[in-house]
Amino acid sequence: MSRLVMKFGGTSVADLDRIRNVARHVKREVEAGHQVSVVVSAMAGKTNELVAYCENISPLYDAREYDVVVASGEQVTSGLLAMTLQEMGIPARSWQGWQVPVKTDGMHGAARIMDIPPDNLVSALDRGMVNVIAGFQGIGPDGRITTLGRGGSDTSAVAVAAALGARCDIYTDVDGVYTTDPRIVSKARRIERISYEEMLELASLGAKVLQTRSVELAMVHKVPLRVRSSFDDPDSPFQVTEDGRGPGTLVCDEDEIMEQQVVSGIAYSRDEAQVAIRRVKDKPGVSASIFGPLADAGISVDMIVQNVSADGVFANLTFTVARKDLPRALKVLEENREQIGYEEIASADNVAKVSIVGIGMRSHAGVAAKMFRTLAEKGINIEAITTSEIKVSVLIDEAYLELALRALHSAYGLDAA
Repeated sequence: MSRLVMKFGGTSVADLDRIRNVARHVKREVEAGHQVSVVVSAMAGKTNELVAYCENISPLYDAREYDVVVASGEQVTSGLLAMTLQEMGIPARSWQGWQVPVKTDGMHGAARIMDIPPDNLVSALDRGMVNVIAGFQGIGPDGRITTLGRGGSDTSAVAVAAALGARCDIYTDVDGVYTTDPRIVSKARRIERISYEEMLELASLGAKVLQTRSVELAMVHKVPLRVRSSFDDPDSPFQVTEDGRGPGTLVCDEDEIMEQQVVSGIAYSRDEAQVAIRRVKDKPGVSASIFGPLADAGISVDMIVQNVSADGVFANLTFTVARKDLPRALKVLEENREQIGYEEIASADNVAKVSIVGIGMRSHAGVAAKMFRTLAEKGINIEAITTSEIKVSVLIDEAYLELALRALHSAYGLDAA
């Protein structure tokens, strides 16, 4: 009897009718002979409401008490789903993170899972129970409730699947991973299989389907991961087969993909701001004097471009930060102006990042050149470039983002027939 972990996000459990719909999905898998564990998020909007309560009480709240408050959303959902399953005649019980236990480090609000002893869950499964587990939460070394940060229920589900040696199905409000955002590119199509590496790049570059940490965890522990829609008919006859075919998108090892696209998907991010530091001395240590204080302030830097003057004396550095971090970044740089020694600083928050991703890039030349040529033909200027083995990202004016996505989607043959 195979084990299955099913994860349902906030939109999937937004009200009682949707919780009943989720229960029908679970019932289908139980009747198919699986030992099922379910990981649930809080109802849509509930976590934001709980966070607002904490911030209203005190902007400098105690992170330990914050975790107690915000973890309660998942507790409600897990109890309601367990009750619904019981009403359908399916033995089920709810589990909070500390009961499993999901052991984490002590970083309240952004904890990392250290271990999940499977004995309690396995014992319940062997007695024919469905485990309904509150996602997003665990227990720290001090015995206090911890939470995993936004999107943490995805991570909870993959970690539970790894502990149980199970497949993990992530149910969300879309029916899989698409070649790009179908709300912008009408010809975007669902990807049947995508590698862990590609999904990790897409998630980190702005795709919202899966949380980055959950993909990392699945890749490390080789957990088969399927993204599918909770709004599909629970009684649909087309289910996952022994050879892995089925609805949604399967995230798997590269070796399991028969035909590898050169470019599998195109991601984008509007959450970008550009900083340009002009005429700094081109000497050892100048980069450290810029990026060290930014790191100390907790500001992550992404794309970095350096241009050196013809005489080799001065350099201009351009880099990007998250848009919300721009005011803090400028403040840090101004406070360190004397140490850095720049003449001028400029910034812009009307930029966007567009990225092409594909494991096929490893064996095909000219992939980046096609991207640059396609954008040039549309009159779109590139302001910065970064690359990895399976990714090329460019920074462009945000006004041209949608045009760039459509043009690149067609250029790489990703349009639906």
